[in-house]
Amino acid sequence: MSPTAPPHFADRLIQRVRQLGHPLCVGLDPHLPLIPPLFRRGTMAPADPQTAPAVETFLRAVLDRIATRVAIVKPQSAFFEQLGWRGIQVLDRLVAEARACRLLVVLDAKRGDIGSTAAAYAAYLDPAGALPVDALTVNPYLGRDTLAPFFEPAAAAGAGVFVLVKTSNAGSADYQDRVVDGRPLFELIAASLAETTQRFIGAATGWSSLGIVAGATYPEQSQRIRTLLPRALFLVPGYGEQGAAARDAVRGFVRGPDGRLEGGVVSSSRGILFPTDAATDDLHAWERAISAACDRAIDDLGRAIAT
Repeated sequence: MSPTAPPHFADRLIQRVRQLGHPLCVGLDPHLPLIPPLFRRGTMAPADPQTAPAVETFLRAVLDRIATRVAIVKPQSAFFEQLGWRGIQVLDRLVAEARACRLLVVLDAKRGDIGSTAAAYAAYLDPAGALPVDALTVNPYLGRDTLAPFFEPAAAAGAGVFVLVKTSNAGSADYQDRVVDGRPLFELIAASLAETTQRFIGAATGWSSLGIVAGATYPEQSQRIRTLLPRALFLVPGYGEQGAAARDAVRGFVRGPDGRLEGGVVSSSRGILFPTDAATDDLHAWERAISAACDRAIDDLGRAIAT
């Protein structure tokens, strides 16, 4: 009897996005100065022992508000690492809680290194690892040999990998837009992933679990990347607080079988976690504010993929 194939990340993600009717991914980025008064404890300095528990209480409350409304969440590892060992424990418990709620989890860690170091980072993709997630962001700028250690564990586990190709920050042009051999560097990186992307195609949806990061702030470049990687999932930062509109965020998506645009997820963190009216010490007012912020993003992105 052949072994059962592991769950396929792209199939699971796209099927859930189709079911929900929107591609919103909620970023779990606990900016300490922005934590609402309702959840603050002690000084909220990174080294204060009360800070990590305050962050955990806050983000667990966020998960309670969004768990049935989105397909995926994206914790940013730096915000937990700054809290030391306490923050890593919080990250571990939040990832487990999110997955228990049937949310997919992409850890935004942007890892990339050589040999055994890359293999150690890839432990995040091991279901039997100490802190398993469903997908991981990785940095390609040390070369293709530094990406390979992530691909094999991802294939074995049915996990996802998102490679930085065109990021949303203004300074991305400093290197990513540099012309090399007649093409922008971001295009060369995208093209270099084309063959490997095919290895990760899901049988149910035809989408690949080898995806890329393409910022919503550069919609024309997203369209170009899509021509190079027609079946790669896009993880799209830059929507909302960074200024990109919903239609720009889904510019690299394509029509799916239901007529709506699909092909990735659009991340929003501050817009969901820290709306202006959530800066309160009233629990019910905070809950209403978070739910309303989530609804606004869902409606906005839902309209964008339906046009």
